[in-house]
Amino acid sequence: MTSRLLSKSFRASAAHANSFRCMSAGNPKTLKERLAEIIPEKQAEIKDVKAKYGKKVLGETTVEMAYGGMRGIKGMIWETSVLDAEEGIRFRGLTIPECQKLLPAAFEGGEPLPESLFWLLVTGEVPTKEQVAQLSADWAARSAIPDYVEDILDRCPTTLHPMSQFSLAVLALQHESSFAKAYSSGVNKTQYWDYTYEDANDLIAKLPLIAARIYRNVYKDGKVGTIDPKLDYSANFSQLLGYNDPKFIELMRLYLTIHSDHEGGNVSAHATHLVGSALSDPYLSFSAGLNGLAGPLHGLANQEVLRWTLKMKDEVGLDASDEAIKEYIWKTLKSGQVVPGYGHAVLRKTDPRYTCQREFALKHLPTDPMFKLTSQLYNIVPGILTEHGKTKNPWPNVDAHSGVLLQHYGFVEQDYYTVLFGVSRCIGVMSGLIWDRALGLPLERPKSLSTQSIIKMFEKK
Repeated sequence: MTSRLLSKSFRASAAHANSFRCMSAGNPKTLKERLAEIIPEKQAEIKDVKAKYGKKVLGETTVEMAYGGMRGIKGMIWETSVLDAEEGIRFRGLTIPECQKLLPAAFEGGEPLPESLFWLLVTGEVPTKEQVAQLSADWAARSAIPDYVEDILDRCPTTLHPMSQFSLAVLALQHESSFAKAYSSGVNKTQYWDYTYEDANDLIAKLPLIAARIYRNVYKDGKVGTIDPKLDYSANFSQLLGYNDPKFIELMRLYLTIHSDHEGGNVSAHATHLVGSALSDPYLSFSAGLNGLAGPLHGLANQEVLRWTLKMKDEVGLDASDEAIKEYIWKTLKSGQVVPGYGHAVLRKTDPRYTCQREFALKHLPTDPMFKLTSQLYNIVPGILTEHGKTKNPWPNVDAHSGVLLQHYGFVEQDYYTVLFGVSRCIGVMSGLIWDRALGLPLERPKSLSTQSIIKMFEKK
């Protein structure tokens, strides 16, 4: 990436990473072995936190928050990432630029491998290249999908939305759940994390073949390749889809990394966590998360951005002046619509996930006409939204850029974009679910109120 400033946290993270790599160099542990060492330490930390701060108040809850989608209410534990309104997402304390600097890549200066991010999310530690290669090989070995799942997908009508097929296939895989079998056999609850770990890794490993089968059935010839155990996760997924361009593979590595985790309150993460809190296995839980991701207000946002941008292109042209674009934006706003891809429920600055995609475009496709339009929007939209006065955050989010990048490489099937998002999001929510079981988090059951109960509550005062 261009011009990275090393923050104190970055320097501390780099020192920690170097220390961990040195410690592991002689006898690198597997991810599961390392996790087994960390869990007791984390359990002790949580016990101490609850003893010291258990009665402390996290924040105020207002009536407006209750009616407003519970936004801003602090009431959920999510260990793997925290979203800051000013600086964006931190994965286990690391910003996206720090992850790009520290996490192992396929080659020097390349984008982080999603496997390395999964290791970070699960352990809080930066893995070595050897450990990432070990995890890549493990996922490749777990990747085969049962014949009955292939049959289900092959029987789906091509008119069935790709996300519906995706959720259906994940749900069918529940037949293979190690956790469900162990729970039925009466396994001790201290071992729940072990079987959740196995299911989580099996699920992540199988997604490329499932997602590729959906893509090839719906949009291509129905023929699906095989996993190459020598390739990393993103390279395998790209080639299964039918894309061999090294730059597209690099884009997939970036895409799968930055879309993986975004705190626990978003719909797909929260749905997975909520269903998992009932001790539903990872397959049932993630299928629920995918159903949330399929909604227009969540995972469909990137294709809505692209459709709006393509519609604008058709009206004002690829070489449109700034004035013509401004007029189109105002027309959108005055018609009662929003400018898709701008604003975020939490962020109050440009989404760093947008920034790293923009930097990828500047490096790999600087002359692409649609990227030029996207850059013009980046320079124009925030000012107009600020003048309009109805948007708390006028800056672009992650969805404002991803569709244009995919289009550049010929990946034009917009209804499939959310499936890519789902493959990525599995990496984040599964790391979270493993920790839910490791920490013994209970069934989630917030208190609900009716409008009449709220009225009575305050009329008494």
